[in-house]
Amino acid sequence: MKQTSKFHYAWIILIAISLIVGIGKGAVNNTAGLFLTAVTNDLGIGMGKLSLYFSISAVVTMVFLPIAGKLMAKYDTRLVLSAAIVLQAGAYALFGFMSSAWGWYLLAIPLAMGGVFITVIAGPVVINQWFRKSNGLALGVLSAVGGGLGAIAQPITASLIGNLGWRSAYMIIGVAAILIVVPVAMMLIKRSPQAKGILPYGAQEATTAEGNPQQAGAEAGIDLATAKKSVALYALMVFFFLITSIASFSMHIPKYLINQGFDISFAGNVMGTYMLGILIGSLILGFLVDKLGSKMTAIFAMVAGAVAISLLLFANNSTTVITAAVGIFGLVSSCIGIVAPALATDLFGKKAYSEIFSTASLGLAISSIIALPAYGFVYDATGSYTSVLYALIIMIVVNIVCVFIAFANKKKLIDRGLWTN
Repeated sequence: MKQTSKFHYAWIILIAISLIVGIGKGAVNNTAGLFLTAVTNDLGIGMGKLSLYFSISAVVTMVFLPIAGKLMAKYDTRLVLSAAIVLQAGAYALFGFMSSAWGWYLLAIPLAMGGVFITVIAGPVVINQWFRKSNGLALGVLSAVGGGLGAIAQPITASLIGNLGWRSAYMIIGVAAILIVVPVAMMLIKRSPQAKGILPYGAQEATTAEGNPQQAGAEAGIDLATAKKSVALYALMVFFFLITSIASFSMHIPKYLINQGFDISFAGNVMGTYMLGILIGSLILGFLVDKLGSKMTAIFAMVAGAVAISLLLFANNSTTVITAAVGIFGLVSSCIGIVAPALATDLFGKKAYSEIFSTASLGLAISSIIALPAYGFVYDATGSYTSVLYALIIMIVVNIVCVFIAFANKKKLIDRGLWTN
């Protein structure tokens, strides 16, 4: 198979999957919080009672992830993504018909099942299929586009809720997501480069910066059964758990700033800097993954995270220092979508990537259940986030150790001849 044109179809795939993931995350998942006040006020449901559906979604995500990885590997990507957005966005649209918290609890199941594909595994898996070169850049673009679409969707959703009411807003967003994603998936996404009769982008000139003993373009790596018995996989799961736990502190940053004596206006401006940090950080980390490899990029990102947290701890209420710290923290948060998938590729190869990545992502799902409320409980008990910030630094150090452990174990697997085509 040869790619005769200078333009490679992988770039069309990147645009399409970025749009699909961006809509699933930005227009559906990330707008969910905007509805809570309107729904609770209108239906007389307690905030805690309604928001319990987020926890249900997280539990369903954790249970369904391994199954989703196998389905993604087995079936046509176009059909999987189309079915996934119908489940996710369809459930979102149906929220508009509900009048009791039980409606949200029940619909959280299909919402999460579809969301597993769209928001967790589709982007990394599709990019991993299509890119041998510039894999990091592709992941960076995916993350940046998702952040940009999320930034656009937030004010649009707020306006819909304010002008048309929360019921209509749910329905409009859900239906619009389906009407955009299904045609994009069916027309632009292809099952694999081989199905289109071409090699992945950069296959003939791919390098092996992480020491992977494979020929360019070969679907080589560690099989799933071997990976499940390896120290590297569990180190990667811990990395996923901790990086998600670290990033989830962003939800508490406004409260932290207000507790430090700043007003809500400053907190809002700082969170704008945080989103900018994610956008720029996504491109920086994607570039570094390609140039330095995932191992060194992960260590760089963790060091940057330690700097950001230290600045918050010792800023002495300097608005400039705090703003810079939160911007750097945005870069660290973008690790979830870039460094973590790249680590999975470099540690285990492409042979069983979909299943291995979805298994490692269990750490992400578990963190979503535990970390966010844990920070709130710590604040309630101590009246401060200081101990949480010190805990974040410890998590960063543990993550660095996990990276070294994972790559050391990878070398042992290769030496034992377990990296195969």
